[in-house]
Amino acid sequence: MSGIRVALPAGDVEVSAAFDTPDEPWAAVAVAHGAGAGMDHPFLVGLAGGLAAAGIATLRFNFPYLEAGRRMPGPAPHAIATWGAVMADLGRRAPGLAHFAAGKSYGGRMASMAAAAAMIGPAGLVYLGYPLHPPGEPDKARTAHLPHVVAPQLFVAGTGDPFIHPLAQLEEAVQSCQDAEIAWITGGGHSFEIKGAKRPADEVGAGLAPLLAEWMRGVIQRPAA
Repeated sequence: MSGIRVALPAGDVEVSAAFDTPDEPWAAVAVAHGAGAGMDHPFLVGLAGGLAAAGIATLRFNFPYLEAGRRMPGPAPHAIATWGAVMADLGRRAPGLAHFAAGKSYGGRMASMAAAAAMIGPAGLVYLGYPLHPPGEPDKARTAHLPHVVAPQLFVAGTGDPFIHPLAQLEEAVQSCQDAEIAWITGGGHSFEIKGAKRPADEVGAGLAPLLAEWMRGVIQRPAA
C-alpha cells in the first residue's frame, strides 16, 4: 500500500491507496469509496478481487476528508482534485492500458463531476449506485453536469435503490448524456443488497466484477471514431 499526493488549496495532503494487478492486465480502473466507508470496505475489496480475476488492475483510494478522520465529505473541489491526482497516478502505475474510473455512490458522483470539468479523461466511467438525489427528494436531482461528460458512462443501478426512485428519473438523466447506459440489478438496494438473499458485502462486490469487465472490454473494442 502506498499513498497518493493531492494538491489542495490549504496545501498538499497524502491519501492512502492500494494497487492490485494480475500478471497481465488488459485494463486498469481507479475505484472510489462511498461517502461513509473507506477504500477497505469489504464491498470494494471484493470488487477489486473480482476485477483482478477478470484481468483488470485496480487502484483503490481514500478521499482527503476520510484520511483526516472525518465522516462527512469535504468540499466537492477537494474530491475532484483527488480524482485528478488518482488518475494521473494510475497512469504511472499501469502505463499502456485503457484507464477507467469507477466509484460507489458519492465516489462515482465525484468522478462524474471531475470528468464533466475535464479534470480527468478516462476511457469510461462506472457508477455503482449513483446517488441521483437524496432518498425521498427527487426534486434535488444531481444531474446538471452529466450531459457534459464525454466518456462512455455505465450506471449500475438497483431497482430497489431509494436514491433513484422514481426509476424513470434515472432513465431520463441517462438519455440526456452523450454516451451512457444503465445496467439494472433487479431488486438491488443502494449497496446492491437483495431482500431474502443475504450475502456478505465482499461477495456482492465480486459478483458485479464480470458485468463491469464485459462493459469495459466493449468500450475498449469500439471502432475508433
